[in-house]
Amino acid sequence: MRDLLVIGEFAARSRLSHKALRLYAERGLLEPAHVDPRTRVRSYRPDQVEQARLITLLRAIGMPLALIGSVLTAEGDQAAGLVAAYWQRCDRQHRARRPLAVHLQNTLIGRTEPMYEIAEREVPEQKVAFVQQHATADQLEGFLVSSTELLFAHLRAAGACLSGPVFAVYHGLVDQDGNGPVELCAPTDSPIGPAGRIGVRLEPAHREAFIELRKEQCAYPTLAGAFEAAASWLDDQGLRPSASAREVYYPNWSGAAADEHVLDVAVPFQRPLSR
Repeated sequence: MRDLLVIGEFAARSRLSHKALRLYAERGLLEPAHVDPRTRVRSYRPDQVEQARLITLLRAIGMPLALIGSVLTAEGDQAAGLVAAYWQRCDRQHRARRPLAVHLQNTLIGRTEPMYEIAEREVPEQKVAFVQQHATADQLEGFLVSSTELLFAHLRAAGACLSGPVFAVYHGLVDQDGNGPVELCAPTDSPIGPAGRIGVRLEPAHREAFIELRKEQCAYPTLAGAFEAAASWLDDQGLRPSASAREVYYPNWSGAAADEHVLDVAVPFQRPLSR
């Protein structure tokens, strides 16, 4: 125990607050080497200072704690690869924010140029297999990927085929603080039943306003702007949503170039009853 650093000394050497150390311990990122059973004073090994400083650097680039845990348990090239992949996502999101920032500036100075072209279409009733889960913006991609794999495996096992594009329905706000819920839906005309997390229901026929987006526009901040634009358009037209907003994914998503249309943001609506 003689070589251990009590929490005050460790905090000073690692440049982390006591509050941060408690949080990192609770998350399993930086657990004390020893906790005195009587005083509850926490102590750390000197070699944990380097790990604490690494956490500080990872937080400095905005990395969420869940991903930091993965970096800390990885080794060498794998850990570096996780950091590189995270920073590439951040860079894409930063580029995607630019048109939204310009739109906000124009709005604030009274320029009302539309950010997106909005069209309307009829969508027939369709049967869908679906998976629903609460997810924040950071968790959304993982949910969509895993749920797509789950739904496709279920369709294959039933000998069923897609009858239209897969789509995600947002029943609540999904951002850094809001967590949905989100429902991923796979339309099919084939006979199919529920199984485990997968449900089956009818999606009602409806009319919807939609915005076509290119691959380069599909990062989270730009998508938030598209949803807002669709909602504002409905308000301007005196219309109201009849169901939750959604994203419609086209089959070319994985191999599409940056300027190809891969996704629609859509909002079902109903016209007011005439008097």
